[in-house]
Amino acid sequence: MEDRTIVNKTKLKQLLGEVPLAPEIYWRLRQKANPPGKGFNLGRIEKWLPELRQQAQEQLGCADRQIASRRIVIFPMLRYWIEHAALLGLALAGLGHQVSLAYLPYAKWRRPLNRFDLRRMNAYASNILEQARPLIQPISLLDIRRSAVNCARQNLPPSLLQAIAEVSLRDTQYTLQVEYAMEDLSGDHLEQADEHEHAEATHHHLSPTDRLYQLRQGRNTYAAAAFITWYQSLPVSQRPEILLTPNGSILEMGAVYQAARHLGLPVVTYEFGEQRGRIWLAHNDEVMLQNTDDLWHAFKDIPLTEQQWEQIRSLYASRQNASLWENFSRLWQGQPSQGGEQVRQTLGLDARPLVLLAANVIGDSLTLGRQVFSQTMTEWLERTAQYFTQREDIQLVIRIHPGERYTKGPSVAQVVQNALPSIPANIHLVKALDPVNTYDLVEIADLGLVYTTTVGMEMAMSGVPTIVAGQTHYRDKGFTLDPNTWDEYHQLLGEQLTRLARGADSHSQDAGRLPRQQVERAWQYAYRFFFDYPSPFPWHLLRWWTELESWPIRRVLSAEGLEAYGETFRYLAGEPRTWSN
Repeated sequence: MEDRTIVNKTKLKQLLGEVPLAPEIYWRLRQKANPPGKGFNLGRIEKWLPELRQQAQEQLGCADRQIASRRIVIFPMLRYWIEHAALLGLALAGLGHQVSLAYLPYAKWRRPLNRFDLRRMNAYASNILEQARPLIQPISLLDIRRSAVNCARQNLPPSLLQAIAEVSLRDTQYTLQVEYAMEDLSGDHLEQADEHEHAEATHHHLSPTDRLYQLRQGRNTYAAAAFITWYQSLPVSQRPEILLTPNGSILEMGAVYQAARHLGLPVVTYEFGEQRGRIWLAHNDEVMLQNTDDLWHAFKDIPLTEQQWEQIRSLYASRQNASLWENFSRLWQGQPSQGGEQVRQTLGLDARPLVLLAANVIGDSLTLGRQVFSQTMTEWLERTAQYFTQREDIQLVIRIHPGERYTKGPSVAQVVQNALPSIPANIHLVKALDPVNTYDLVEIADLGLVYTTTVGMEMAMSGVPTIVAGQTHYRDKGFTLDPNTWDEYHQLLGEQLTRLARGADSHSQDAGRLPRQQVERAWQYAYRFFFDYPSPFPWHLLRWWTELESWPIRRVLSAEGLEAYGETFRYLAGEPRTWSN
């Protein structure tokens, strides 16, 4: 009886979802303007909006800004990004820019929604964001005429459809923390999924992975088509000059990023890391790729000052000792350093040369789409582990990322155990929860192997030659070994292991360590990455409502605030970023 009631309720919602104004009237009469369900409470921005709008309006009248006004559209989805985008949009409007907020009011990215619930959330979000007028023009992409969006979907070019398919694959990989390739998913029936057709997203004959991919493909395609439809409906003189969107690599933000690139619309992507008071930015690029080429080109030949050396040494020491440092909010280790010799005893390591493989979390956003010569990080792990079964003269320690303790996907331990049903004595697994500090392993390592983890850079800082298998930000910066094919990888690995064997025979502790020039180069790059790459910004995504107490819009847009943050706001408004000393 209970199952039948649920089925009838679902069918009723599907029916009412197509009735004009039915969900909106239900929300206003029955829910009294409260959030229409869990996971989509915009209460924080609702509380702040009147005051924020007033402060931005006051600052708009300042005549000494000398900032060229631009037409900017910000695209967020999900509760927290929508709230933060409203705050960011008001600050940009207070600087004199014309700001639109195009959004999709989704509470979840991995579950389908019937149109009844979706329209209730849309009415709720619209009711709140209307309070940002006239400084911000809110536009829900759900309000774009469906027939026009469907027409646009039918005419999306193959190149854009392919880009959206890649975004949808990353969504699936990231959500399930797996590394499926496109060919592992079901075929043509996944290409035409419609996010609003609930039944299409729940075919029982599809696997959970296929269903999730179908859902993501449908939503992403809808987002891209709706954005293009809205953009092209505007007179040319009113079209935005820049798109500002979080991340740009995953979910609807990734799809709209790709749509903007197709339209030739310049894009700024942004994201937040572990540093308070800092933001990552990228122009016409996906910010999570962390492209530091221009930064390094500008700074690679500029020596660090004594103060800068002190900063990076202090930060590195905190990472080693599992302690917080200044504005960093993340502990990189769960175990304080106990020294290299202690970890040798703990793991039962002997005097043979030691290779440290530091793994990423499978399905992490910093590994997906970063392949250079392997299809996935998993393939690289499997083939590398198998390679060392033939090298009993070498010890391989596979350090599983401590972050695995917070994830639910497959472990690197499972990957290794599947590749090696019987793990030989020269291969050691250090699991996420094992009381071992990674930096103690770095201290005794003779060679490093990494995919994209920052540990690879830090091994080079410690003088350990390191082979990088994935496309990470510090690759090709002059202090790592960077193969481009499997043949190059195996050749480099063979050469390094031969060097280690010779060094062991000569009993030289310094045999094969990186030259001092390369070590210093690694330290220089680390400083630039941690301290110059992120830009100053007053409101972190995860705590903006508390930071508003000390940095309200009024203060941020004052002479004092613009001295601290004005350059970042210019970059957010599309001004090209230039690196200088």
